[in-house]
Amino acid sequence: MDYTHQSGSPETPETEGAAAREEVAEALERLAFLAVRHLASRDISFTAASTLGRLDREGPARLTALAADEGVTQPSMTQLIQRLERQELVTRVDDPHDGRVVLVAITDGGRALLAQRRRDRTARLAGLLATLPPEDEQALATAVRAAAPALQRLATGAGRTRRPPGGSAS
Repeated sequence: MDYTHQSGSPETPETEGAAAREEVAEALERLAFLAVRHLASRDISFTAASTLGRLDREGPARLTALAADEGVTQPSMTQLIQRLERQELVTRVDDPHDGRVVLVAITDGGRALLAQRRRDRTARLAGLLATLPPEDEQALATAVRAAAPALQRLATGAGRTRRPPGGSAS
């Protein structure tokens, strides 16, 4: 198959790679839209859910580190943590290495909320998948099995790339 630029010149390996990356990026954007618009619970904000998930995966953290990791200002994170504390989803604990420092930790209630949100998302997604013809479901299953390792590496790499506080992902 002969791919050409809009100018009519043949594709080079570099432009083919760029085109493939753009195609994958557009597909992942559609998946992100699906996740945010059709699968996400509206019980807590995205930042609250992300913060709880981070605390669940990584353990207690300083409020300043949470703010930086979530790309929000420290005052915004302080307000969020206060709301989550009132809901008994997080608690403040002493840093075992520095008695002057207070860390934020997820509670059993926070873990239970995250688990329920995962179950709800899975059920909603299963319902959406059930609307597809069997051959589409099979194609998606095959694609997911093939792409899972690369997606894991992508997610791991994205976790190392932090936005500055107050920055946007547009």
